[in-house]
Amino acid sequence: MSRTSEADLDLLTAAIWGRTVDLDEVNEMSKDSAIGHLGIELTELGDDHLTGRMPVDRRTVQPFGILHGGASVLLAETLVSAAATLVAEPGKACVGMEINANHLRPVTSGWVTGTARPISLGRRSQVWEVRIVDDNDKLVCISRCTMAVIEQPW
Repeated sequence: MSRTSEADLDLLTAAIWGRTVDLDEVNEMSKDSAIGHLGIELTELGDDHLTGRMPVDRRTVQPFGILHGGASVLLAETLVSAAATLVAEPGKACVGMEINANHLRPVTSGWVTGTARPISLGRRSQVWEVRIVDDNDKLVCISRCTMAVIEQPW
């Protein structure tokens, strides 16, 4: 049986954000990018998670009319990039190193909602899991993303 360390318990129970966040401001900043083009909206910042949603419509489906796997990955990486940046220390930036996704269920309409939660928040790298569900709360995609924590280049 594995034991959870005190540090892991703190991660699971404490607010992880290093700064105050206005989701409306973050959504406004994203409106002229791929994020805005696909209709992705950040909707909730919890103590240990960031949630956002994306419509399943002409912008996000593939030619057979089901949610494009690449759109799901873009939602997942959007959530992780925002969350990782909000957790990082001042003067640090986070960039994607690796992402994987398992597409589990087709979706043809409505919305998909993703929730990003940290698995590991290190000084040099972070690992996050994103669970994407449909309007019926059925798991559509699960993704894991590793982020590098670097000196802010700007």
